[in-house]
Amino acid sequence: MAFSFTKRLIDIICSLLLLILFSPIIIIVALAIKLDSKGPILADTPERVGKDDNLFYPYKFRSMIVNAYYLLKKDPKFKNAYKEQQKGGNYKIKNDPRVTGVGTFIRKYSLDEIPQFLNVLKGEMSLVGPRPYYPEELRKQQQRYPQTRQLVKEVLSVKPGITGYWQVSGRSELNFDKRIQMDAEYARKKSILYDFWIIAKTPWAMISGKGAL
Repeated sequence: MAFSFTKRLIDIICSLLLLILFSPIIIIVALAIKLDSKGPILADTPERVGKDDNLFYPYKFRSMIVNAYYLLKKDPKFKNAYKEQQKGGNYKIKNDPRVTGVGTFIRKYSLDEIPQFLNVLKGEMSLVGPRPYYPEELRKQQQRYPQTRQLVKEVLSVKPGITGYWQVSGRSELNFDKRIQMDAEYARKKSILYDFWIIAKTPWAMISGKGAL
């Protein structure tokens, strides 16, 4: 109980402070997105799975073309990219053709994640926690790696985070079975000191571009 209260208090205070601190960057990124391509500033992001299987929409700066998630499945010109996503063990697409010019930059340095501080304020996410997964991703990857089903339950016992253990470890290209194992390890070991250790490593992960936060 004390851990949950303290973690929530830290989430609220830090998110407010970071939104103020990043306000100049927020303005610059928003303008760059509008000048770079047609569409809204925020992405039309699909739902993700949060704590206790509750679905939520994460706020993100738009780094792709409009309707990117839908077009990946339906537009023939993205057929190869869709196949790569479905075959890949980490559900990512290298050199994703849907990413815009500005999107490439803000994704590399995780600037597209800044609006998720609003999700933290709403209580849907935490500053530190497992990656928020797509519902479809969890279904398909558990079929591919059936041994991960118990690990997924452990991961969904805590709120997803903006940053987390595997994101700052420099191992963001791991397949699902390894990543979910690391996320489950966080869920078991969770503590305020552990969160601060991950937060302390996050700026370097962002600057180096090695962490897919």
